Amino acid sequence: MSSEELRPEEFAQAADAAITDALSRADAHEMAAVLAQAGLCGVMADEADGGLGLDLAFALPIAHAAGRLQLPLPLAEQMVLSKALAGTPHAAVLVAGERLAGIAWQGSVQQGSARADHGPADWVLVADGDGAALLDVRDAAQEPQAALDPDHPQIWLTLAGAPVLARLDAQAWRTLEASAQLLLAEFANGAAEGALQAAAGYLATRVQFGRPLSAKQAVRHLLARMRLLQDVSSAAIRRAMNTDEFGAPRDTRPALASAVANAAFVIEKSIHLHGGMGFTWELPLHPALRAVRKLDAAFSGVSRAVGRDFIESV
Repeated sequence: MSSEELRPEEFAQAADAAITDALSRADAHEMAAVLAQAGLCGVMADEADGGLGLDLAFALPIAHAAGRLQLPLPLAEQMVLSKALAGTPHAAVLVAGERLAGIAWQGSVQQGSARADHGPADWVLVADGDGAALLDVRDAAQEPQAALDPDHPQIWLTLAGAPVLARLDAQAWRTLEASAQLLLAEFANGAAEGALQAAAGYLATRVQFGRPLSAKQAVRHLLARMRLLQDVSSAAIRRAMNTDEFGAPRDTRPALASAVANAAFVIEKSIHLHGGMGFTWELPLHPALRAVRKLDAAFSGVSRAVGRDFIESV
């Protein structure tokens, strides 16, 4: 079957089944093996490396499902790295799920440290001058930071002595960065959708004074606003995938910044509508909020940078 006969939305159902299966496994590498067997890790990778050779549009539903189902692995990063490393043995390893790979959005090789924010990783791509370097960090010193997420903490890595597996030049790094930002934006949007679905289901069955809570006008207005923010994020992501009116690539940072902010609002309001004050253990909703807040911390300063660039462009 050619890529012209496939539709991105068809990947959502397959991704749901594979991620649900992966979440039943206790070990992160067992999870990765399940995802790789389903073809999720290599959806964008070259066919010569064992991938499917599809474009970003087919990876977005997978990232969305990962966010909605609260997958604690750097699947978005794995997908873009397996494509960026095309033609190397490392790409085939990532496609097969034999190693987990992440991207450090803070730190650099020159600084000697970097932070892994989005799940456990054997290999981490770190900024290196104008480009980036893929490092093996399995033996690197690690300092967990559990302030935002005690269950899946961010980790500062000491890079001294970490073997360099591959390098990306400036152009390849920029291309990967743009794709990763859109996938992580879709991950956040998926996390928001999961929370909104949980809230809508709860409010439809929770009855007060003989009426479901969803019948109350104030509640319906809030749910509508939450859904609107989700749609705004989705539209911004799809718009950023296309070139502008001059044929130039669009900046992906605004889509990421708005998706993270909108997702945090939706998840926080979902917790509030459940009667929670920051935690809702039974569902749970708090892991979704933690995941989005870690993305917010990883890209701290992006919103301000986008605003500054816009003002200067005017």
